Amino acid sequence: MSAATATSTASPPHGATPHPALFALTIGAIGVVFGDIGTSPLYAFREALELTGKDGLETGEILGVLSLAIWSLILVVTVKYVVFLMRMDNQGEGGVLALTALARRALGKRSLIALVLGSAGASLFYGDAIITPALSVLSAVEGLKTIPGLETAINEQVILSMTIVILIALFAIQSRGTASVSKLFGPVCFVWFLVLGGLGLWHIADEPSILRVVSPHYGALFLLDHGVTGLFVLGAVFLTVTGAEALTADMGHFGRLPIRIGWFALVFPCLICNYLGQGAFALNALEAAKAAGQPFHNQDWFFLMAPASIRPGLIVLAMAATVIASQAVITGAYSLTQQAIQLGLLPRLRIRQTSATQAGQIYLPSINWLLLFGVLVLVVQFRTSSAMAAAYGIAVTGTMVVTTLLAYIVVRHRWNWGRPLALAVILPFLTLDLIFFGANILRVIEGGWVPLVVASGIGLVIYTWNRGRGIVRAFEARQSVPLADLAAALGKRPPERVEGTAVFLTANPDSAPGALLHNLKHNKVLHEKNLVVSIRTADRPSIAPEERAEIRPVDANFTIVVLTYGFMESPDVPRDLGLEATSHKKTLNPAKTSYFIGRNTIKPAANQGMPLWQDRIFMFLQRNASDPTEFLRIPPGKVLELGEQVTV
Repeated sequence: MSAATATSTASPPHGATPHPALFALTIGAIGVVFGDIGTSPLYAFREALELTGKDGLETGEILGVLSLAIWSLILVVTVKYVVFLMRMDNQGEGGVLALTALARRALGKRSLIALVLGSAGASLFYGDAIITPALSVLSAVEGLKTIPGLETAINEQVILSMTIVILIALFAIQSRGTASVSKLFGPVCFVWFLVLGGLGLWHIADEPSILRVVSPHYGALFLLDHGVTGLFVLGAVFLTVTGAEALTADMGHFGRLPIRIGWFALVFPCLICNYLGQGAFALNALEAAKAAGQPFHNQDWFFLMAPASIRPGLIVLAMAATVIASQAVITGAYSLTQQAIQLGLLPRLRIRQTSATQAGQIYLPSINWLLLFGVLVLVVQFRTSSAMAAAYGIAVTGTMVVTTLLAYIVVRHRWNWGRPLALAVILPFLTLDLIFFGANILRVIEGGWVPLVVASGIGLVIYTWNRGRGIVRAFEARQSVPLADLAAALGKRPPERVEGTAVFLTANPDSAPGALLHNLKHNKVLHEKNLVVSIRTADRPSIAPEERAEIRPVDANFTIVVLTYGFMESPDVPRDLGLEATSHKKTLNPAKTSYFIGRNTIKPAANQGMPLWQDRIFMFLQRNASDPTEFLRIPPGKVLELGEQVTV
């Protein structure tokens, strides 16, 4: 799964799209949306056969694995995502958190379950985000071993070194933005899929009988005959559909129609052809081995199906495709983190815009380096793509289960489907997801623990952050004074007045901000104009500028301003206060405006609130959160911070 990526230019309109724009968006989608699923042929078929053929491979096993792979693409990607889930957009945006916002809106006050599901889906995504670059780049570099004459020169250490260099370079350039290189993503991936399809068709022509695996009974017979082993193989077969989440996650950048055109016109047929071609090539190799009386071994079918003369070029193209797939996941992690921050699931982090014209191009230094650390640990720990493949499926299948459950909430409570109809549609998808999830759970010991550990860590951070914030909010509520009461009291006994405007930022605009009370208590002054400003995040991706600010005058001294932002937007308080003031024929002089922010000091307590160890996690998150002045784009020289000690 990936989210907003650096290659997007603008969100397409929901109506008719001009043909040139539709073509450009489709090419862009091919380079971003399908990067992950497009690199699965490098390892998916090989890994499934590896689990099948530990006691020797037979024709029926090759046909069974191939049938399972094809029907996974049909049922999971085509039917579930392309046909059904892509209908669920939040003002054009998709992805697990956009779906979460949609479900929360549908449930109203009962939205806690949707928030928990969304948090789980987001947590699992980070496990996927560190595995995808490691596995895809490593599998492409391993292709060097298939070049004749390099078998001995290209050993494991060389492969690891090259992979690490590529990955470090990839993460190192993120801070510069990807606007220039992203223009190549679509054309490179377009060529990649044509090569996938061409290689497949070439080998299908050698073994046309391979087309019989389109019948699902080959896959069903395989599962019935192989028992528990069949479930392990099913977990590996799931590698063919990793990346399906990106189809909905990137809707806001390319639109539903370009993604569907890209899938049906190019990506889906090319993937099917390539898997069929790998199967035909494996069948031919099996028949040749039997005729020669030699043992038949599983091999790197993808690279070996290409003639030796063009194999170096194919490896270079594969490396480019895996870097693009990795880039999509990395930028997806940035976008998901930004949404999580806006929804209050994570503490504020430093967000840098890498483009002056495209709001979706962002860079989060802390996420970037944490991802790189995780990716390098995986590469060094597992050392081969085969060893790492076991870790891949759990994160993706877990996210798919979450997505399906959220989809049920949407169709039941937002689309107002009856329970029988909602269950009839959703239950088959959920059953399929749970079967795949169960098959991947069997591989926990082999490496599946990695995404579970990562997701558990992220989940703990989300839970601790939200529980700690709840304790702080409860403390502030106990200490609060209704703003209307304070305004009335100050009207009767006005304090010393000073020239200028004071902007007090608070979570609850109906209560007097703590910074305002501290300013009155210690400085004993009140500004000429006082704006009590609260920032709200809507369950929509964006808010129209005319709907940004809600102004509520309290009296001649105080005005409440509620600024609302979508979960895909970054707040800019000075800009929006200035625009709103101008539209109401008022003036805010920036030189005479001061911003007051409440910043409480957190103190741990062993006998109240959270456990002591959780207190320390919350304090660490609070200390390392991005400065609110930077997050809200407030000039740092205009800020005063006032607060008190809070025990958590």
